Amino acid sequence: MKQILLLVTTLFVSLGASAADLQQGRAKANACAVCHGQNGLASHPEAPNLAGQPIIYVTQQLKNYKTGRRTNEIMSVIAKPLSEQDIDDLALWYSSMQVEVKMAN
Repeated sequence: MKQILLLVTTLFVSLGASAADLQQGRAKANACAVCHGQNGLASHPEAPNLAGQPIIYVTQQLKNYKTGRRTNEIMSVIAKPLSEQDIDDLALWYSSMQVEVKMAN
């Protein structure tokens, strides 16, 4: 099921102006790791977890920060120089991560 979701996500992104690149997203995410964690699980208390987030969510939020529709002291500065390709690559990378939820006993 996860592989089907990744395939559909990849196809969805491919319909845009340019196809997202998973490995490029991984490389670009190194800059995000300071707050959002190397594995997409936030290490900064005010940063959200990005691992497993839907591609459309990550894409829209990065675009909102880039345009100023959404503001945050750090993200507004970081998102400004991102290209559409950067955003697509990052969104594909984070959406490709699998997150497992376990219930506490």
